[in-house]
Amino acid sequence: MHTPFVIAQFSPVLLFSISAVLFVVALIFVAIFAQFISLWIQCQMTGAGISFTHLLMMTIRKVNPSVIVRAKITAVQAGLTEVYPISTQDLESHYLSGGNVPNVIRALVAAHRASIDLDWQTAQAIDLAGRDILEAVRTSVYPKVINCPDPRKGQATLDAVAADGILLKASARVTVRTNLHQLIGGATEETIIARVGQGIVQAIGSTASYKMVLENPEMISQTVLNQGLEAQTAFEIVSIDIADIDVGENIGARLSADQAEADMRVAQAKAEQRRADFTAREQEMIALVQKNRAEVVLAEASVPMAIAEAFRKQTLGLMDYYELKNVQADTQMRTAIAGTGMTK
Repeated sequence: MHTPFVIAQFSPVLLFSISAVLFVVALIFVAIFAQFISLWIQCQMTGAGISFTHLLMMTIRKVNPSVIVRAKITAVQAGLTEVYPISTQDLESHYLSGGNVPNVIRALVAAHRASIDLDWQTAQAIDLAGRDILEAVRTSVYPKVINCPDPRKGQATLDAVAADGILLKASARVTVRTNLHQLIGGATEETIIARVGQGIVQAIGSTASYKMVLENPEMISQTVLNQGLEAQTAFEIVSIDIADIDVGENIGARLSADQAEADMRVAQAKAEQRRADFTAREQEMIALVQKNRAEVVLAEASVPMAIAEAFRKQTLGLMDYYELKNVQADTQMRTAIAGTGMTK
């Protein structure tokens, strides 16, 4: 008996609540639909194969649907999906890994059009490694020129000395293209510049005369090119061209002059050492002569004492003494005549 009364009493409130909820749900649906309808239509018209539900799930997974849709459409329109198995999940995974999805797709398209062997796995690995995959593909298609030495480092030429001692100042231009298979882990342009510079210096140094280098600079570039300098690098050397060679000073003559001067100084030092040794030896001999003279004087001073002692012991007679004096006088006279007398 009371039920119709209750329903009649609360029906307007209930109907209003239900209408409000439905209106909010409708607004949310319209907002979501309006947000993804354009992308969904593009996917349907281009054959990208991304459903409306998948677009909604991208937003929940913090993936930008516009980036993924445009990349997938580009891959489909370029025919990449017919060659490489690139799925929407692959694009999302690369996006969530921090990769540049549009750049990778553009690089794959460029490589495909240029008939370069580059698959999706290699391209995304290169991109995640921090390399610009699109620039690498462009360099592989259109080789670029590297100056050797790098003028940005403040060095304009490579200085090398030929076997005849003449200094040559050379500069080269190295044409390289990217080696995509060695791009991951391969050495950069700086290594190429360093190796080419080392090869040029070595090639010039092994040349007998600087004139041979000036007459045939291609010989130097060919010698360097045959050394396989691109090993373990991200590039393949196409050509090495000697751009300029200038003749510097005669390093060999200067070094010879410096060596001669150094040898002269060494000889002078040795001569001075010998002179000092001889001077010291001379002083030693003078001191020895003085010592011997002193000993002679000392010995001569003991002679009168010995003579007196001989007189006392009567072992020496007076006539013997006079005869000794005569002998001494005769000896002094002979010495004086000979001009070798010693002054007392």
